[in-house]
Amino acid sequence: MASTDIKSPLYLKLSVITMGLVAFLFLLYVGKDILVPLIFSTIIAILLNPMVMLLVRKKINRTVAIALSVLSAYILIAILAYFIFSQAALFSEALPDFKAKFLTMFNELISWFSANLNVSVPKINAWIEKTKAEGMDNSSAAIGSALTTAGGFLVLFFLLPVYIFLILFYKVLFLEFISMLFAKGQKTVVDEVLKESKTLIQSYLIGLLLETGIVAVLNSIGLLILGIEYAILIGVIGALLNLIPYIGGLVAISIPMLMAIATKEPIDALWVFALYMIVQLFDNNFIVPKIVGSRVKINALVSIVVVLIGGAMWGVAGMFLSIPLTAIVKVICDRITQLKPFGFLLGDNHSENDKVQVSITLQNDTKLS
Repeated sequence: MASTDIKSPLYLKLSVITMGLVAFLFLLYVGKDILVPLIFSTIIAILLNPMVMLLVRKKINRTVAIALSVLSAYILIAILAYFIFSQAALFSEALPDFKAKFLTMFNELISWFSANLNVSVPKINAWIEKTKAEGMDNSSAAIGSALTTAGGFLVLFFLLPVYIFLILFYKVLFLEFISMLFAKGQKTVVDEVLKESKTLIQSYLIGLLLETGIVAVLNSIGLLILGIEYAILIGVIGALLNLIPYIGGLVAISIPMLMAIATKEPIDALWVFALYMIVQLFDNNFIVPKIVGSRVKINALVSIVVVLIGGAMWGVAGMFLSIPLTAIVKVICDRITQLKPFGFLLGDNHSENDKVQVSITLQNDTKLS
């Protein structure tokens, strides 16, 4: 009996793919309280794995090596958190002065609008009072959301080391499970893909940390030279926001510019803008290609889309995780033949050789069909 191949129509395939993608995103959204800590733990575990292996090679018990690695990472995180919170506490003490300065500038701005746009000051003040009243109505919800976020952060802080320890402890089990999902003839290929992906992911994440550190130092030094108050705090925050492409950069540059306007002269805000532009040029043209590596470069369109999706599903945590997760997906796609088109789509390939290769492939596909 001759076998017949039943080909599904294109609209059916697209419908199945769309429904599957929607269901997958819905599950990610519903399970964010479980998935976000696990993903953060997995990323930190990947970063700590070389340290664990180094300690094991030094004849230290594997369990002890994992515990020492997790403890070292948490000490570094605690030092960074202490620095940020201590600087933020000092900043909060100066808030009354900033508030008075902004209030003066705001009143001057209202007078300018009234004089140049023929809008009476009482109308502007009435609109401001209405906006403030609407904001007060939503304040209780905002406070509740803030308390929920703070509670979630505390749970995450104490839950992360447990997850990290267990992920590192059962690493071999997880890798063997992935290998068992495929046929025996493909086991060698799967092992190679896992090893290459692990190496590239580790190099990418370590490069990302180094980039963040360098950008923080450059921002802080530049802001100190310009005489901006709380330069180190603002520089570190700007470097962390730099992990969120495009959107994070806009927020990062607005903070020191507002600080310059509030504490110095408007011209200083332009100097801050020039400083951040120089740092961004140095970051994009030297730090990222040399340190982070170009083999996991994500194109601009995909970067913006995944950041917005991550923010919509998981909030701020999703915005920070979106780019590393997309880079990990690209690394895996580049190593699996069937998924290489998706890796190519996620990447930033502009060379003429790539264009020629794609056009030749399309021509060959047309001839075959």
